[in-house]
Amino acid sequence: MDSEHQRISVGVYGATGYMGGEVLRVLLEHPNVDVRWITSRSEGDIEEFHPNLFGLGLKLSDPNKLARVDLVFVGLPFAATFDCVERFLQAGSRVIDMSAAFRLKNLKIWEEVYRMRHPLPLRVEEAIYGVTELRESAIRQARLVAMPGCYSSAVILSLAPLVSAGLIDTSAIVTTGLSGTIGAGAELHKAAHHPEIGGNIVPYNATGHRHISEMEQELSAISGDRVHVRFTPIYVPIVRGLLTVSYLKLRSAKTSAETVRRVLKEAYHTSPFIHIMTKERSPDASWDYAPYPWVSAIAGTNYCLLAVEAQSNQNELTVFAALDSVGKGGAHVAVECMNLMFGLPRNAGLSSRALHP
Repeated sequence: MDSEHQRISVGVYGATGYMGGEVLRVLLEHPNVDVRWITSRSEGDIEEFHPNLFGLGLKLSDPNKLARVDLVFVGLPFAATFDCVERFLQAGSRVIDMSAAFRLKNLKIWEEVYRMRHPLPLRVEEAIYGVTELRESAIRQARLVAMPGCYSSAVILSLAPLVSAGLIDTSAIVTTGLSGTIGAGAELHKAAHHPEIGGNIVPYNATGHRHISEMEQELSAISGDRVHVRFTPIYVPIVRGLLTVSYLKLRSAKTSAETVRRVLKEAYHTSPFIHIMTKERSPDASWDYAPYPWVSAIAGTNYCLLAVEAQSNQNELTVFAALDSVGKGGAHVAVECMNLMFGLPRNAGLSSRALHP
């Protein structure tokens, strides 16, 4: 296909939430996309929900009166996702689901984690987990793509090459995730309410966070053995973006930070959105922030920054990953998946960098 002239007809089902609004914002500037309709439980103009989309005249459509499109982005809570995903697939559309409905292949684990019986087990088998760097070929052919959780994306991207290379002890992965409040969604939650989170740091779901199952699923598939992840998430007083800090044991004390960086660079040498930071920590500095990723550097983008630091003469490694919760951790990577599904350059419509300051 001629990617310069190809037009993809797209609908956004659930456009008034943060994830739906962000994917819509990106799609409206995509050179190959025609947004045919957007929906919500309410009627009205989209700018009533997303003030940044002012002046575009975009109206929310009746969910029961929708034209067929090439691709539907579904941005609903997982429990409300099943019927509409099946409806669009039956109509011949391809679907990118941004909820947790189809992420886990093991139905028993999914039902334990999400506390309900899965109504579409055959679609679970069909769905492709949307980490583009690991599933590119499958995503190109997919009819249904399940977008990963934001924390899951950061941990998987930062650790998958190290697991594949056999560099780390996969029985002892400990990760802390620090996230902006956009991850709580558009509905009001006390911990994300500005008077509560401002000047505060709030751990939550300190054991058993839902994204752990995704991390273990994908890393175990790479390892061939069970990978165990201990993960603690924390809300911090920023809006978007997250940082994960993974504390690892190296299988060999002779493995240097430079060796680990080289493994990451080789794994992602064809990936335009993964950047490996290479600056070494200064031995003369009393404190040094330059070698580590800043969340502000990737906010509003599809980029992921990775950095590593190894303890000298010890078998300990720290790996950092920063990405935007609704960027490379959500809506932007969903658009990257769309590009792959329709034979477009994977960075089409996604070249924007973050604002600074």
